[in-house]
Amino acid sequence: MRPLDAEIDQAVALVVDGNPASRSVLVAMLREAGVGTVVQATKAQEARRLLEHRRFDIVLCEFHFDHETMNGQELMDDLRQAALLPLRTVVVMISSESDYGHVAEAAEAALDAYLIKPHTEAALRERLVQARQRKLVLADVIGLVEGERFDAAAEQARRLCEARGPAWLPAARIAAELYLRLGRPAEAVQMLEAILRTGALPWARLGLARAHVEAGAVFQARRTLESLLGDHPGYADAYDVMGRVLLDEGKPAQAIEALGRATALTPHCVGRRVKLGLLHFYYGDPREALAHLDTAVRLGLNSRVFDLQGLVLQAALQFDRRDRRALALAAHSISRLRAAAADSARLRRFEATVGILLALLERRVPDAVATLRRLLAEVMAPDFEFEAACNLLMVLSRIERVELHLADLADHVDRLAARFAVSRTTCEMLCGALRGHYTVVERIRAAYAGIGTSTEQAVSLTLEGRPRDAAVALLAQAKRTLNGKLMDLAVHTLARHGAAIADAPALLAEARELQQRCASYGTQVRTARIDDARSMVAAARPSPG
Repeated sequence: MRPLDAEIDQAVALVVDGNPASRSVLVAMLREAGVGTVVQATKAQEARRLLEHRRFDIVLCEFHFDHETMNGQELMDDLRQAALLPLRTVVVMISSESDYGHVAEAAEAALDAYLIKPHTEAALRERLVQARQRKLVLADVIGLVEGERFDAAAEQARRLCEARGPAWLPAARIAAELYLRLGRPAEAVQMLEAILRTGALPWARLGLARAHVEAGAVFQARRTLESLLGDHPGYADAYDVMGRVLLDEGKPAQAIEALGRATALTPHCVGRRVKLGLLHFYYGDPREALAHLDTAVRLGLNSRVFDLQGLVLQAALQFDRRDRRALALAAHSISRLRAAAADSARLRRFEATVGILLALLERRVPDAVATLRRLLAEVMAPDFEFEAACNLLMVLSRIERVELHLADLADHVDRLAARFAVSRTTCEMLCGALRGHYTVVERIRAAYAGIGTSTEQAVSLTLEGRPRDAAVALLAQAKRTLNGKLMDLAVHTLARHGAAIADAPALLAEARELQQRCASYGTQVRTARIDDARSMVAAARPSPG
């Protein structure tokens, strides 16, 4: 035995390989390297279940699995998007020469190293030693992330980057992700441009596009993505981000096409299937939406990589088809899964939404109305988010279709729109939840236009030399509507013109407290992994149990 390092005997490794011979070789190599515990998985789905519930220090994963639909790339994509690959874990992908392009382009974001078969024990040892040394250098940064001290983690990662030590590239990447999470895209751009000066790494170019999106430079982001995809047409993550950009540009059909390409490249990636189903639900073909959501449910309903919002929209489409049996099954699944998270307001609202649909289909109208009224009473609650607003509008539109008319429907729609129409994208998604209900759709668009008028008036007041009047008006309306855009502009006005406003500190504290407590910006359809830093942070936390 030749131990890799002094702590390798405490390490737990997972070997994922469907071939008994190659799997046993990898296990033997790890044991010869001194790994204390080696767990084996023969299938990608089995590995996903293990990685969802256990923490591993090392993962060796084969790219190709005979007689199985999912490959290693899709497995890593699912785990990465669901924040189930901790920062401390060393991930090594193993592939044949013919699969190299897939690994290098599409799965690289989840990897610490890759090996091309046939490989030697020395090659594996070299990759593991280098990767574990990088993790050791990054240990303080990872610890700060786990403690949710994100500012300190970003600055420590920046210092490691500037020192140009052995782990400066991953340090720069972590810093960039954290700066995006902290709403500091300009600093993320600095980190990514430092990486790009060493070479045109695909993931760094993608990160730069994401930073441009966060900074509002959508045209720049699109230009970067078009260049990246021209060089790497098999890079599924880049299509994800392109979908987000196209959606922000008001081009939902092209966004669906972009995410469709990502899904075609990774057809068994549950997360992408759900997102594509959501996009079709709001902007595309309901039949396509149901097909993709059905596939996602079949592939991963009981997995932590499955977003249960997909089950809610699947239930709505089953309601439209009058498929009581399928809808009852969806309701049962939601209730069963919610039992494991009884304190989750999000899952409670999911269960209520699906319950209303089932009650309507079963003609239990009083039950449906009672549950609906309870949801409507929560619209201005601090934790009532954009996702819940879309689901509520979706239910309201279907109640109207079955000729159960609510006398105060217009008032409820106005409140929802005033709070959650924070951008053109969110406005159109709210409208998409109401497919075909044109009168209500026009109310939502009118509310969004009203928010735009308020912001223009505030800007005019500021230009007239009355920034305090602008900030006070914005803050008052933000308190009334809980609209995140108004909160943001109030904070921006007070921060920028504070020197001219005597009570700016108090007003700014009030605006920021409201923003932190109540803002919701429409995170329901994240076609791109703009939220990578949050995923990274979640993955860094210790697993429960």
